[in-house]
Amino acid sequence: MSVTSAFEQNYRCYPVAFIEKAHLEKGDKVIMPPSALDRLAYLQIDYPMLFEVSNPTSGKITHCGVLEFIADEGMIYLPYWMMENMLLREGDIVNIKNASLSKGTFVKLQPHTKDFLDVSNPKAILETTLRSYSCLTTGDTIMVAYNNKKFYIDIVETKPSSAISIIETDCEVDFAPPLDYQEPEKPSKTSISKKRPPEDQAEEETAAKVPKFSAFTGSSRRLDGKSSTESIVEGSSSLLKHHKPEVNKASVSTPSRKYCGKLVFGSNGDRPSHATPELNMFKLQTETKQKEHGQDEQPNKGEETKFQAFTGKKYLLK
Repeated sequence: MSVTSAFEQNYRCYPVAFIEKAHLEKGDKVIMPPSALDRLAYLQIDYPMLFEVSNPTSGKITHCGVLEFIADEGMIYLPYWMMENMLLREGDIVNIKNASLSKGTFVKLQPHTKDFLDVSNPKAILETTLRSYSCLTTGDTIMVAYNNKKFYIDIVETKPSSAISIIETDCEVDFAPPLDYQEPEKPSKTSISKKRPPEDQAEEETAAKVPKFSAFTGSSRRLDGKSSTESIVEGSSSLLKHHKPEVNKASVSTPSRKYCGKLVFGSNGDRPSHATPELNMFKLQTETKQKEHGQDEQPNKGEETKFQAFTGKKYLLK
């Protein structure tokens, strides 16, 4: 017949270093007095023995296992990290009572610093460390010692309950980003648009250096083979001066010459609106030459002589 009453007792707590058992800092085992063992045996508490440790002053609660029953009566020795989690100081009163915890299936851990992830094999180190633990409680901070360094890890989540037993059980472990981890800043869209690729800049510079096409530019060539320094536009304009009298620019509009560097032959738009003294002189000279050569007068004497390109007598080169 099992005894239904539970074990519960108050003790004064001290760190395990006070009894030269500093190696217990790597786990959650406590040292209790011999009287606690007698009481637990009388109550027929099942193994492994797990306990709930609470601070009556702050209300902090955690769970632990027991290693030995060699402490002085009225005293209990705890790992120092456990005392820090519960806001306990040396000599403070703690309440101890037995607890029955379900086996854990999942635990989520969060390191305090990124240095723990830089360890060669953090998973193996964590598995070795957790072998010294009997249970885990959500909200606790455990300490992992490796290579003369102490890494603190928060217990973020446990399943199926807020406190689980990890003795002889397969438990899935997940890691949350370290507390000091910062995500790299993403470049803004404005900065990306301003920074153009070097290829685009090189294409723009090459396009700026290429000269633009200009019509009717270059040097002219004479039919007799001699070189001429006049440009095509200048040579064309000089030919027009021999066949067309100059008119007043202010009184004559030239709608056919709308674009610079473009020559138009035989356009009616170049006809002046009224005669000028220079035009009259040109007509007089033309009539005189026609009389000397016995040519008939033009049918329309009042009209201006119209220039026609590529007209006149032809000659054969023999």
